[in-house]
Amino acid sequence: MIGAPSALAASTGGASAVAGTTTTKSQTPAAPLHLSPVTAHSQNLAYHGPVFMKTATGEVVPYQPVASAGQVEDATGGSVVGVVTPAKPQLLVPGSRARYVAGLAAAPMSAPASVQTMIWAGNQIIGLPYIWGGGHASFTAPGYDCSGTVSFALHGASLLSTPEDSSEFMQWGSHGAGRWVTVFSNAGHAYMTVAGLRLDTSAADDPSNQQGPRWRPLRQGNGGYAVRHPLGF
Repeated sequence: MIGAPSALAASTGGASAVAGTTTTKSQTPAAPLHLSPVTAHSQNLAYHGPVFMKTATGEVVPYQPVASAGQVEDATGGSVVGVVTPAKPQLLVPGSRARYVAGLAAAPMSAPASVQTMIWAGNQIIGLPYIWGGGHASFTAPGYDCSGTVSFALHGASLLSTPEDSSEFMQWGSHGAGRWVTVFSNAGHAYMTVAGLRLDTSAADDPSNQQGPRWRPLRQGNGGYAVRHPLGF
């Protein structure tokens, strides 16, 4: 009987295969999947790194805070509740984590454009008061409740066309935590995390103890909530 290597050579007219000479192409390891944190043990939001701003022409320049009559800061560095500027700066920071800068969220430069836009949209309602039902009849409102706040930010990134209440968010989007954005909801409350910051009207786990739409530290746990995310984010 002809051995397998010899048989292969005989049938093809080629040389016998030599054991141990087979080579395989090396494969480049897949890049690790980015997952923004949704919990944290520390409530410290201090950031001392560089901050940039995207201008109206799309240029990214170093951010220089400018005090104005419409921007009054409280002891925590954020806008006084009920006092809000017509348009907040589009802040950016290096890396993949959003950072807390003078009451606003600075979007990470490495985040997708939709995530950056969502953060900048959320900034526009920071400082407005909590109003039950606010942001449900219309995305434009004098104040927002919990799900109205989440709806406004998602709408700013063109990911929501109609405001949702907290119960509706329990079935919204895709199951589980997202790569960049996660929505937590139950029958009575809703909030979201975006690139490592929490957008919430509740002051739970937030030393500022201020109500209304604000960027806050991540909670130590998110138990008791349905966990959803926008597809792709």
